[in-house]
Amino acid sequence: MNSKELKEALLETAKESYKLGLVAGTSGNVSVYDDERDAMIITPSSIPYETMTLEDLVVLKLDGTIVEGHNQPSSEWRMHAQIFKERQDIKCVLHTHSPYATGFAVCRESIPVILIEMVPFIGGDVPVAKFGMPGTDSVGIEALKVLKDRKACLLSNHGTLAIGETIDKAFISSIYLEDAAKIYHIAKNAGDVKVLSEKEIDAMRNS
Repeated sequence: MNSKELKEALLETAKESYKLGLVAGTSGNVSVYDDERDAMIITPSSIPYETMTLEDLVVLKLDGTIVEGHNQPSSEWRMHAQIFKERQDIKCVLHTHSPYATGFAVCRESIPVILIEMVPFIGGDVPVAKFGMPGTDSVGIEALKVLKDRKACLLSNHGTLAIGETIDKAFISSIYLEDAAKIYHIAKNAGDVKVLSEKEIDAMRNS
């Protein structure tokens, strides 16, 4: 994708995240890495998703230098930059406050593998990253520690994070994360949760 196509896909994903309830108000943020410009494109700070346009998006280097855009980038740009610096295979970072998953983030409770879809779309269970002060590098640093073989994680007392080689992959991981959290919440209140065994998980990975 060229820069214009990346912006269009990013904006569409941000708006769809809002429609699906993965974010509320102006919370959450999404970014994509533009190899051609050696910079990331990210949603702006404090702009409602309903009115957000392509012109509102911000392009900046990983050191924070703004190269295009009249708005301030999301306050979590450092988290996104940290992930892009350390994971060259990752081209999209999506941070949400989806309610069920964030509920487990507040409890600092990981989500075990209760659904077969969690294996291909998340990588297994959903780990919890240690708390990092919002707006600092530490959020990304702590997330990277638990994302080595996962596509999504919970951010302690903060929200969720999904990553992917493309925007679509990060988005679908974020959707499956919230779906798994919702079902796990329902199951915990319904009775005794049965978690998939390591043998069953390995079979899924090798299928």
